[in-house]
Amino acid sequence: MTSGQSPQLILASQSPRRRQLLTEAGYSFQVSPPDESAECGICSRETPPEMVARLAFQKSQNVAARFTEGIVLGCDTVAECQGRILGKPRHREHAQEMLTFLRGREHRVISGVCLWKLPEDRHLTETDVTLLRMHPIDDQQLEEYLESDLWIGKAGAFGYQDRTGWLEIIEGSESNVVGLPLELLAKMLRQFPTPSGW
Repeated sequence: MTSGQSPQLILASQSPRRRQLLTEAGYSFQVSPPDESAECGICSRETPPEMVARLAFQKSQNVAARFTEGIVLGCDTVAECQGRILGKPRHREHAQEMLTFLRGREHRVISGVCLWKLPEDRHLTETDVTLLRMHPIDDQQLEEYLESDLWIGKAGAFGYQDRTGWLEIIEGSESNVVGLPLELLAKMLRQFPTPSGW
């Protein structure tokens, strides 16, 4: 992207992983985290894709209200296994429970992505799914990972980017597992044409 020709991309997230992914992909952007109120509100009747799509929409809408121009990027990610939604662990014991449940099982990482273009107030929301399998790790491996604190702030209490060697992608985007599906983002941005493109 060329500054001054493309709309400013505004990341509605305080996630360091999303910032890193965007930076490594060559995007120019600024960060404006949403209010805490925009990041909550689980509905028991929602499917995981419906939930992450709604939360991504809420985050983008919340941050878009602060700006007059640009494209706000909101994203929400969860892990899901056998119908159970696994968000960010609240504490170490919660992380241990999640990882014990996941080991040896296939599961999905699901992200909702919402782009909100200003000043048109045009928005677009889509979801992405990656299928993974966690190897049947033993208690010592689990304990070592918990001791590392790498699980903090990560959906499902794990990070593919941690390169532990016990997570295998079966199908889908690797960047989605880290927290932002870059392939989907690029496709969505192409639906907001600009003089210089993205």
